[in-house]
Amino acid sequence: MPRAALEDMAIGIECLLCDDPAKATELATRLSQINSERQGVQEDMVTQALQVLAGLEAEPERLPRVLCLFDPEWHQGVVGLVASKIKERLHRPVFAFAPDSNDPDQLKGSARSIAGVHLRDLLADLDALHPGLMTRFGGHAMAAGLTLPRDRFEAFRDVMGALALQRIDANQLGAVIETDGPLVPSELTLDTALALVQGGPFGQGFPEPLFDGEFDITESSVMAEKHLSLQLTDPRTQRRFRAVWFSGYQGRLPRGVWRLVYQPVADEWRGETRFRLMIRHGEALA
Repeated sequence: MPRAALEDMAIGIECLLCDDPAKATELATRLSQINSERQGVQEDMVTQALQVLAGLEAEPERLPRVLCLFDPEWHQGVVGLVASKIKERLHRPVFAFAPDSNDPDQLKGSARSIAGVHLRDLLADLDALHPGLMTRFGGHAMAAGLTLPRDRFEAFRDVMGALALQRIDANQLGAVIETDGPLVPSELTLDTALALVQGGPFGQGFPEPLFDGEFDITESSVMAEKHLSLQLTDPRTQRRFRAVWFSGYQGRLPRGVWRLVYQPVADEWRGETRFRLMIRHGEALA
C-alpha cells in the first residue's frame, strides 16, 4: 500500500457516505489496512526517536526543555502521533518533523505540549523574534503544526531551545498524575465502568477519570511483546481482577504489591461484556 494512503481522508469520507453494503465493507477493510500500516509506521518512528534519546532519558536534567526531532525517513502523516507518544514518555513539549510529501525541501512538523506550555503562543514568540524562520504555523495550547525549510531545522531547534529556557520553568517538566483517588471495593464493578462511559465525552479540559490504589500483582504475562496482561488481588477484600497495561512491559514482569493508576473499563469480547482494569501507571511498593 502506498505510504501516501496514510493521509488520504477521502476513503473514510466515502465509507461514511456509502449506501452500498458491499462497497462499504470493501472501504472499511481498506481503512483497517491503512490503520494497521499507520500503527506500524508510528511504532517504528517512536522506537527510532527513543533510540536517539537513549541515555538522556535516565538523566532528565540533560534533556532539552522542548524536544525537536527529525528523521528523513519519517512520514508526515504520523508525526503528530509520534510527538504525542514521546511527550507522554518524557513529559515535555515535542516537535516531530518529516519531509513534506509534496516538497522535499520543506519539513512538516507537528507538536504536542504539556499543561502550562501554550504551543501557539510559543511559536508566535519565536516568529516575532525570528521572522521568516517558519514558512507557516498554527494551532492552540496543546497541539500545533508548522512548516519550515528543510535547511532551517537546526536553526529552529536551537532557537526553540533558547526560547524554552526563557519561557518554561524546569518545575513544569515534572510528570504529575492527578487521580480521583481510590475506589471503595463496592465500586469496582462493571456498573461503575458503564456509568463512567455514560459520563463522557471526555477531552481537553475534561479528562477521563483516573483512580489509584494498592494491588498485589499475582500473575503477569506479555502480550504482543510490549503489553501486559495482569491478575490483581485487592488486599482489602482478596477479590481478584483482570487488568491490561498497554506498553507496560519494560523487560521485566511485575509481581508483588504495586500502587496502580487505573480506569475501570467494560471490555467487549466475543459478545460478552467483562469488567477489566486498564492500567495507566504503576509503582512497585514491595
